[in-house]
Amino acid sequence: MKITDVQVYYLRQKDVKEQCDSGQDALIVKVLTDAGISGLAEVDSSPTAVKGLIEGPFSHTTACGLRELVIGEDPFETEKIWYKMYRGNIYGGRRGVGIHAMSGIDIALWDIKGKALGVPVWKLLGGGFHKKIRCYASVLFGKTPAETGKLASRLKDRGFTAVKFGWDPMGQDAENDVALVREARKGLGKGPDLMIDAGLVWDAKTALQRARAFAEYDIFWLEEPLKPDDYEGYRRLSEATEVRIAAGEEESNRWSFIELMDKGKIDIVQVDLTRCGGFTEARKIASLAEDRGLPCVNHGFTTYINIAAALHFLNSIPNSFIMEYVAEEETTLRDHITRQNFIAKDGYVTVPEEPGLGVELKEEAIQRFRVS
Repeated sequence: MKITDVQVYYLRQKDVKEQCDSGQDALIVKVLTDAGISGLAEVDSSPTAVKGLIEGPFSHTTACGLRELVIGEDPFETEKIWYKMYRGNIYGGRRGVGIHAMSGIDIALWDIKGKALGVPVWKLLGGGFHKKIRCYASVLFGKTPAETGKLASRLKDRGFTAVKFGWDPMGQDAENDVALVREARKGLGKGPDLMIDAGLVWDAKTALQRARAFAEYDIFWLEEPLKPDDYEGYRRLSEATEVRIAAGEEESNRWSFIELMDKGKIDIVQVDLTRCGGFTEARKIASLAEDRGLPCVNHGFTTYINIAAALHFLNSIPNSFIMEYVAEEETTLRDHITRQNFIAKDGYVTVPEEPGLGVELKEEAIQRFRVS
């Protein structure tokens, strides 16, 4: 079996709000083979930049479009292909968007391998730790503390046993920050876990003040309170508070995760399959976290393709315990583009048993949302 083509589709809703909701558009990657088996993936990044990195021509031996590098390769040779992509685009691809683009191709290759062998990706990865995985409802804060409390109550009524609120209007002032967390806890009651995603808004001392204030409301973790490169700030914060500190969605391969874990001293390692280098790299990151006694969870606020990939990944590692599950209430792109929607029931999502990722595109939706 050989790779014959890599196709990239940029999908976008008609109306896109200026908010941190990456489910309003999607960059879809499809890898084709001469055996008639294709693999599916997505990338949560700057969509047109990823598209250019995949579709671009050969420039020179360290700056080449990824499509050019993988055509003719055997899709089963995922480790070899990963390093070929990394080396062949090392000028622009050592970190960030270059690794993001590689992630899409790598995920699609594992989908191909699973389909060809008739087994789910988690089984190829040697997993089998879960039949179903507990999930937390991941949403944006309401515009006000009161709206946040009402949303928390609705999510609890939907059966979620853990909820995460994030981003705006967190960071405006201390009083409002605390009110947002207080009302979220009031809406959830005493039982469910409450996670807070600050959205990169503070310096280390301010983050420590907030962590101490939020501790009264029994938050399970405080996520990304600092800018991603402030490893020293993360260390100071993590060592000064009993609140768990979570981060990782901004990191793009195992080397940057090592810095976050060893310098930043975080407590929860968050891996986005579509940004970190795909399954091939995510497994190594999870092993590094396990070696350090750290739990590893997914990041994903996009489509059900990402959710499917996360389910396979989390089922294949021993240090997983919960998954991020987008629960935004407004209908978004993710509700239309795949034939399978992974629905949370009583706070859990069932692990797919179908070959590959177990998710397929609706071709009519591609035509409806595709940006030419």
